[in-house]
Amino acid sequence: MAAGNRRWRAFRERHPHETPATRKALTTAQHPFAVVLGCIDSRVPPELVFDQGLGDLMTVRTAGEVLDEAVLGSVAYGVLELGIPLVVVLGHQSCGAVRAAVEAEKSGGRLPAHIQYLADQISPAIDHSVEGDARIDATVDANVRLVRSRLAAEPDLAARISTGALAIVGARYELTNQAVHRVS
Repeated sequence: MAAGNRRWRAFRERHPHETPATRKALTTAQHPFAVVLGCIDSRVPPELVFDQGLGDLMTVRTAGEVLDEAVLGSVAYGVLELGIPLVVVLGHQSCGAVRAAVEAEKSGGRLPAHIQYLADQISPAIDHSVEGDARIDATVDANVRLVRSRLAAEPDLAARISTGALAIVGARYELTNQAVHRVS
């Protein structure tokens, strides 16, 4: 994935695995090597950011990487049914969902309808040690760590982690330079 991100950043994308033969092979089976839980932000499509092709990644996208039962079931399906050995929780710079959660908490106001649900899920990750844009930036990382921890605590996934069959990592995409780096 790191090599694919380097290609993306250098404008040397390969757009792998898009041939007619690959498309035909994928009609009967899939063998992605990673599940990416990322944000719905249109600027951060995992297949492009990592320069991967058809069948390479199983992507699950929700605003702010919010984890609910459907998302958890989707991630678990990839790991438990398809045997995918890697889950990447991918946050990103300038996340609108994180900004909304931070601003709603600061103002004490309520967000419209279901957007409040997203903010409620993100709010435990709000970093109160910094102010302004730095708070949003720090909260993006804290939210990635929180979601990663929640996934790693799921019994079926934790069992795979304990045997070395699964790794769950946090990462962050920088819009300004298109780099992906790990969030520890």
